Amino acid sequence: MAKSEELLTGEALVKEVCRRIRVARSYWDAHNNAACRGERERALALYNTLTKEQKDQIPQQLRVWLRYRSEKYFGAHRTPPKSKRKSK
Repeated sequence: MAKSEELLTGEALVKEVCRRIRVARSYWDAHNNAACRGERERALALYNTLTKEQKDQIPQQLRVWLRYRSEKYFGAHRTPPKSKRKSK
């Protein structure tokens, strides 16, 4: 994580997690899977640092998207993305 993310606590951390989930969802809606995957990973890393009370402050719609729906598409069981370069 970046230094600025490590310094976040309390309400600021909750807001940052919400913001990152919303950014990931906007990438998802735009069919930009590579960017969505990266943003989702950052959001999930921050989400896992929250306490139970802080997690309850995240809107349920965002929590569901982060933990369940996106796991279907970006989970460990999925084939990792390929490089766009074609090998000769």
